[in-house]
Amino acid sequence: MKNMFKTTILLASLTGLLVLIGNYFGGTGGMIIAFLFAVVINFGSYWYSDTIVLKMYKAREVTPAESPNLHRIVSDLAMKGGLPKPKVYIVESGMPNAFATGRNPQHAAVAVTTGILNLLSNEEIEGVLAHELAHVKNRDTLISAVAATIAGVITMLATWARWAAIFGGFGGRDDDNGGIVGFIVMAVLAPLAATLIQLAISRSREFAADYEGARMCKKPWALANALEKLEYGNSHFQPSIRDVQAKETTAHMFIVNPLKGGILQSLFRTHPVTDERVKRLRAMRF
Repeated sequence: MKNMFKTTILLASLTGLLVLIGNYFGGTGGMIIAFLFAVVINFGSYWYSDTIVLKMYKAREVTPAESPNLHRIVSDLAMKGGLPKPKVYIVESGMPNAFATGRNPQHAAVAVTTGILNLLSNEEIEGVLAHELAHVKNRDTLISAVAATIAGVITMLATWARWAAIFGGFGGRDDDNGGIVGFIVMAVLAPLAATLIQLAISRSREFAADYEGARMCKKPWALANALEKLEYGNSHFQPSIRDVQAKETTAHMFIVNPLKGGILQSLFRTHPVTDERVKRLRAMRF
């Protein structure tokens, strides 16, 4: 409940930020246009986000005959979680990772990479898939799509504003100093704030999915072990030319961050620190 309240506040903050940008650069008309634009894009992301992501990673749907063990685990977990069985996909990549997508439990899919299947034991894979089904159950897949879309719209509007400022001044404000300050806040700091809010949403939902996934499979230690292996595996992964590359825009969807980076990557972290996640999981008792 606490995480859901926090997520609601953060989503409201993103929406409010979008409305403020539209109002600053276009007055009431700009505010309405920005809001309607967001609604249209959100409608598209609601209906097609799963298809887009699966195609982006060249995910291939597998049948029970092709991957009986994977389907058995997913079926058992879906039954335990009171969920419809999602479609099962495999991504041909040595990167050890997994993600879930879909607008609701009735239209969900889980995807695992060949790398994760080669790295983890059956119990650890069960822990990972329980985590992903928890995202489906909590409707995080829809929340993350909405958050990413609104943040994307804010960034797009800010980019347009910067180009408009280059060719037409600072939004037509009478006071030059006020116009410059407003431009910096709206065109530079606003998209940064939107990104940080989006990442905060992602991090808060990961803790909730860890808890729900551990409760679903009754094996918190299995998920903890998997996270440790995946953190190490992704940080040392050297992609080949045949491997599908992770995209920054969808990094938050994976169970662990698939991207490497230094201090800047840590600042814009899409997931909670793995050590903290593992610590919480090892303290759980069911």
